[in-house]
Amino acid sequence: MARRNRNSIRKERIIMLASSVFVLTALTVTGVYVNRNNKAEQEDYVVDFEALEGQGSQTAENMMSGEELDTLFAEVGTDDLDYDPSFQEANSLKVENTDEDEEKSKGKSSSDDKSDETDQDVSKKSNEKENTNDDKNQDKQSGASDKEKKKEEEEEAGMFDETVDTALNGEALEEAEAISTTVQPALDFNEEDGLVWPIVGDVLINYSMDQTIYFPTLQQYKYNPAIVISAAQGENIAAAADGRVTSVSYDPVIGNTVVMDLGNGYELTYGQLDNIVVSEGSYVSVGDGIGTVASPTKYYSLEGNNVYFKLTKDGEPVNPMTKLQ
Repeated sequence: MARRNRNSIRKERIIMLASSVFVLTALTVTGVYVNRNNKAEQEDYVVDFEALEGQGSQTAENMMSGEELDTLFAEVGTDDLDYDPSFQEANSLKVENTDEDEEKSKGKSSSDDKSDETDQDVSKKSNEKENTNDDKNQDKQSGASDKEKKKEEEEEAGMFDETVDTALNGEALEEAEAISTTVQPALDFNEEDGLVWPIVGDVLINYSMDQTIYFPTLQQYKYNPAIVISAAQGENIAAAADGRVTSVSYDPVIGNTVVMDLGNGYELTYGQLDNIVVSEGSYVSVGDGIGTVASPTKYYSLEGNNVYFKLTKDGEPVNPMTKLQ
């Protein structure tokens, strides 16, 4: 058995060596093949500068020499060209005359030279005048453009004013004035000001912060910072004073609530509401609807349908009975 195990181990080693040799040879063959392909591709991108130089020399030989070009233009002559020797371009003092012009100029007298000088002076003066005229024209054009811009701005402003006037004519103007006067009314609630009852009903649980009072549903005595007014479910609840709605939320004890800022630190809290018709940030006048009476929460089930009505000054409870008319 030991001999058989040794023979099997030797066979496995031989097989592993043979397979590793085969893998190595395959890798070397593929590497050589890839290197050859890369060299061939690189050779394709090699630029033959000697061939380019040969082509450049051939093109240079094919080109005509300067002397040949001179003879060609000499054969053509200058008579066919639209050239006026008396014409001189403005501000060009480096214009060279041809041989024929020089021969003609030799035959002219000194008076002609003086006339040339005067012509140059005249041309300079004319150029200066042209430059000044150009500057004036540019100034005029800029002034005209500024005037046109001003006119356009005035027209746009007039059109805007007209559109504003037309938009605010008649009923639109009256509505805008009404909105501007009613959007943000001044809130100024004083101690002398009274409150209107939010709903007509008996007081089920009175305000009591000096001593505890009995709550039937809870079957315990506790302080009450508000009054609980009896009401019928679905009955409308009105605002007790002018104010701005600061929050619309839900409280597990008093149900849906609306808090209103009356000004000077006074706030009103309405509880046990349903179908609320106001939103945060809205201004409400006295007598306006806030919502309807909801079914009581489980903390007021024995008391029945009611409205929770609370007044505070700087966060401290105030007896609303002293303010209700």
